[in-house]
Amino acid sequence: MTNIRFENALKRIDQKTPPIWFMRQAGRYHQHYQALSKEHGFTKLCQTPDLAAEVAMGPIDDFDFDVSILFSDILFILNAMGMGLEYTSTGPKLAWQLNKDTISKLDKSLDVAQKLSFQAQAVRKTRARLPDDKSLIGFNGGLWSLFTYAVEGTHKGNLIETKKSMSLFHSFMEILLPLYIQNTKEQLEAGAEIIMMFDTAAGELSPALYQSLVLPYIEEIANHFPKKIGLYTKGTTPSHYNHPFFEKDILAGLGVDHRWSASDMRNLKIGFSQGNFDQSLLFLPQEEFLIHLNAYLDRMYSNGGPPKGWVSGLGHGILPKTPEKNVALFVKTVREYNYEK
Repeated sequence: MTNIRFENALKRIDQKTPPIWFMRQAGRYHQHYQALSKEHGFTKLCQTPDLAAEVAMGPIDDFDFDVSILFSDILFILNAMGMGLEYTSTGPKLAWQLNKDTISKLDKSLDVAQKLSFQAQAVRKTRARLPDDKSLIGFNGGLWSLFTYAVEGTHKGNLIETKKSMSLFHSFMEILLPLYIQNTKEQLEAGAEIIMMFDTAAGELSPALYQSLVLPYIEEIANHFPKKIGLYTKGTTPSHYNHPFFEKDILAGLGVDHRWSASDMRNLKIGFSQGNFDQSLLFLPQEEFLIHLNAYLDRMYSNGGPPKGWVSGLGHGILPKTPEKNVALFVKTVREYNYEK
């Protein structure tokens, strides 16, 4: 048995009901995760493959999502490169920040990928526990987001220091890419069907800068793994994707945020398109939430059906304290939606 809905989405085959998965679906909103986190702590959950698999299985068991995803964090790759990493009550902290004087401290050794082996092991453990009709996604950080974290220790704000440091981006990529490609290879070999690149900070770049600075490296990675790389960017516009690369049949698909309309998604011509319901609306009272969700589905299913390759999800990751009852209601409503009404 295979996950027909997700396979159809990857192949852009029309279907009545889309597969459903949320970014951060195994996160802080979920009681299952909260109990495990209280007992073990975030870092141990990520770096212990059996525990990571247990966290990943929680939303599959409780909400019946169609797709699971590796439970980990995008910053472990910076830790493997020697930048140090600590998770505190206020968020992740790197031991030092990247600049022209510190870039030489990055670890370029051949065995650095071994420091990330727990991620592929977690993929393998998760795949072993998933039902055959559920899919599994691996992931890594988006290239611009990893650079912004390395330079500023955050991906929030106007990223002035990061943009002032753009001359370092190419040197950073020369060191990052071999590790990134090896880690991607190992996750795929462990059982991930595709690998998502999560680039939360990408929208802080203009379309022209994004295309000239970041896109060549995305293309290099995608060429190593044709149709196995999905890309999510936050705050980007259709103009960011107005480039010949996105006319090629290389990427597995794109994830978009809640600023994108159904018509924007219909105009995409590559692989799946994942998103784009406003994650904040899950905090509404149920009756009001259902009004917004059904209006959203009406728009998604207008003009003859949903966008080709649509994977139903949120515009960004599910937020802490999101009511679990509305998560379950989202899944139920999408699955039962009658677009022929």
